[in-house]
Amino acid sequence: MAVAALLGAGAYLAVQQLGAGPGEPRCTVAAADGGAALELTPERAANAATISAVASARGLKPRAVTIALATAMQESGLRNLDHGDKDSLGLFQQRPSQDWGTTRQIMDPVYAAGEFYAHLVKVPGYERLPVTEAAQRVQRSGYPLAYAKHEADAELLADALSGRRGAALSCVVPRPAKGADTGGAAGAEAADATGAARVRERLVREFGAGVLPGVGTKGTAGAKGAHGRTVTVPVARSGDDAVRRGWQVALWSVAHSAELGVEQISYAGRTWQASDAPEGWRRTADAGGSGAAGAVRITTGQ
Repeated sequence: MAVAALLGAGAYLAVQQLGAGPGEPRCTVAAADGGAALELTPERAANAATISAVASARGLKPRAVTIALATAMQESGLRNLDHGDKDSLGLFQQRPSQDWGTTRQIMDPVYAAGEFYAHLVKVPGYERLPVTEAAQRVQRSGYPLAYAKHEADAELLADALSGRRGAALSCVVPRPAKGADTGGAAGAEAADATGAARVRERLVREFGAGVLPGVGTKGTAGAKGAHGRTVTVPVARSGDDAVRRGWQVALWSVAHSAELGVEQISYAGRTWQASDAPEGWRRTADAGGSGAAGAVRITTGQ
């Protein structure tokens, strides 16, 4: 899609500022093969995780995710923009006037990612094309070579979000102010139940019901009588694909933790807690099931 020079420059600057400032909420993707780590804001990490989840729902490989992430990095800086060149909108700067969907549809990251992939898979041999060429076949941008500069970061992020590198992503997220009024224990329990329902609904919507069969919810008793709700995502205990899927769900949950109120995630002997987020994923005796896999447990609450 044609993009004006001013927008192109703005998108480039936005991507160069993916990282958060000192002391701000941030997500970090661990470096691979001696390279540099990637730091980005929780908003951008959440959008990236959604893009990866939609690819899984469609049975697409990490190469498709790399192409999609590089495209969104260039077009919007991984932000769901409500403006752009002419009538361009959203993560991929898709245009209602060019039959990408309605404004409301394009502003839905799940829909926007799905439309990108629907066009990408129609490109013959897209898996073997350079990232910038594959992206350009879909976007038809006025800057056809612009996507190339994001390939390394997009590949690192796609590799992590696809679950291929275990606990490769961690986020430091905003915490509720101490002493905030929660409406008492009953109010907290109701809020937690709503939070768990939201997590479950979002998981099914983004990954697809067929990808995450048996997603359930159960009550858990927290410390000092507080109430929590845990969404349990069953994962097979063996097989590389199953373990990767477990980590994909776990890292999706971390990326979305700020907006969904996720307090704790446990999987494969590792636990992430919002209250100790700077510590990252910690080893535990039995988190999410013993052994390589078991179940991803996502707890929402106060």
